[in-house]
Amino acid sequence: MARAATTSDAFNAIAEPRRRQLLELLAGGERPVNALVDALGVAQPQVSKHLRVLREVGLVDVREAGRQRLYRLNREPLREVSEWVQRFEQAWEERFEAMDEVLDELKREEQGNDGDA
Repeated sequence: MARAATTSDAFNAIAEPRRRQLLELLAGGERPVNALVDALGVAQPQVSKHLRVLREVGLVDVREAGRQRLYRLNREPLREVSEWVQRFEQAWEERFEAMDEVLDELKREEQGNDGDA
């Protein structure tokens, strides 16, 4: 079976841990590729490959500044990811509340049994 292209959308692009690390670094502000290489501790060609993927899906913008290429985060495509995740938050909250109720009930039962001993 053919592997899905990692450049098709933001979801596929951020599935790779190294690309998520790059996004976290760029969330702090614009950086040259050498600073990203130093921060990640991996070879420059690997960082450039990941930056290319992020650029192709629009998560990262690049600008020339003299001989340097400066990369910055483009937050707009991440909005789609955030909105998708938010759809699940309600269900998660409801499940956590139900779990809290079960745990509270178990504690009450345990405290009641401790008094019987």
